[in-house]
Amino acid sequence: MPLSIERGFKSLVAAAEARVEALSPTQLREKMGQSGVLLVDLRDIRELQREGRIPGSLHIPRGMLEFWVDPASPYYRREFDTAEELVLYCNKGWRSALAASSLLDMGVTQVSHLAGGMERWQEQDGAVEALPSRKPSDN
Repeated sequence: MPLSIERGFKSLVAAAEARVEALSPTQLREKMGQSGVLLVDLRDIRELQREGRIPGSLHIPRGMLEFWVDPASPYYRREFDTAEELVLYCNKGWRSALAASSLLDMGVTQVSHLAGGMERWQEQDGAVEALPSRKPSDN
């Protein structure tokens, strides 16, 4: 028997979007480069390699966000030491809405997400940069 889903992803995303601040590409452009604002790309590494990223964004795999943002976690990332506000994005805005809602649950109050995600950003001619090439390690 297949899994029974009582509340699908669309319902979860709608509930998250109802409580999370959503930014338009224009609003995001205004925030970019402001002191204390950290732009977080939640997409899979394959998406970044294929499509590039919004300049200045930090890549955090969606599954690691809550661990990397929490100073009590052994996975905490120092990039959050100076962050006063987080702006999350993904491909369509679904994962970023869910992730922002999760951060609200953790008590992070200065969090928003890019409505429509990278797709909307690109449709509105937002700047995109390729990932820097990685150098092989000298082992």
